[in-house]
Amino acid sequence: MRPAVFLDRDGTLNEEVDYLSDPERLVMIPGAAAAVARLNARGIPVVVVSNQSGIGRGKYGWQDFAAVMSRMGTLLALENAHIDAVYASPHHEKGQGDYCVADHPDRKPNPGMLIRAAAEHELDLAKSWMVGDKAIDLDAGRRAGCRVALVRTGYGAEVDGSTADLVAADLPEAVDGILAQWP
Repeated sequence: MRPAVFLDRDGTLNEEVDYLSDPERLVMIPGAAAAVARLNARGIPVVVVSNQSGIGRGKYGWQDFAAVMSRMGTLLALENAHIDAVYASPHHEKGQGDYCVADHPDRKPNPGMLIRAAAEHELDLAKSWMVGDKAIDLDAGRRAGCRVALVRTGYGAEVDGSTADLVAADLPEAVDGILAQWP
């Protein structure tokens, strides 16, 4: 079992865009790719956990999500960085069909995506970090047993950081703080 860093996607790794489904609209937050590369260089697994209600609401599909993640992979590779695993929850109370679930275990603030990733990749949640720009990211991390970091990018400027273990201006600063405390 090894610790990991779990990252929210929108507002943490890339600039916030409502219902991001077009790879051409993906803009990485400055320094985010280099921050991921620093985690990669230390052998720390990096796992994206992202609510994707746009899929559940029928605004875009899984292929669109995959195209955005592929573009992110290309941009990360330019900085010698990569994501080890990606988990997404399309569930939402206003979702369609099977995705119409008010409180699905995978939808943050629930910890399902983190717990599943830990089981599938033999990750130690108690020594891991969850980084995000919303209170639901922090809640999901806490519920999974992780330490949590709030970034002030995306929606983070509006979030009360008093319950976070670390508050940072952006992902590069968060990674600095996480690595300073790494097990």
